[in-house]
Amino acid sequence: MNEKVKAVQQILHDIGHSSNIVTLPEDAHTAKTAAAAIGCSVAQIAKSIIFKLEAPNTALLVVASGINRIDENKIESIIGEKLAKANAGFVKKQTGFVIGGVAPIGHSHPLKILIDEDLLQYETIWAAAGHPKTVFQMAPDELIRMTDGKVVELKE
Repeated sequence: MNEKVKAVQQILHDIGHSSNIVTLPEDAHTAKTAAAAIGCSVAQIAKSIIFKLEAPNTALLVVASGINRIDENKIESIIGEKLAKANAGFVKKQTGFVIGGVAPIGHSHPLKILIDEDLLQYETIWAAAGHPKTVFQMAPDELIRMTDGKVVELKE
């Protein structure tokens, strides 16, 4: 098991979360293929999107339903800042994770976190666990507690 995945599993254990990390098959490259591999709907995949904020070295994590496109203008109005695209180096530096494996917890630096309100309609959701081929299951209210994220309407 990758060191980042072990760290996420340890955080989950430390906070009393009982879910084990699941390793996806090699061909699970998208939310759709990940959902098929674990037997959930694409909407139950909690995808992590990192944006660069105006302040130097400041990041925003958006945790969104796998079927939703994010309205960046809406996010800018919610947080009162302009968003910029985050490249792979910025994502790795701010979160400690590579793109595709950004967990909602265990980041290298504190992040502002927004959570898509559409995730709250599901009994369980799945998020990345530190590597592009790993995920863990939780209830939406657990995601809110783990991240202290703000629940907002994000989709276009």
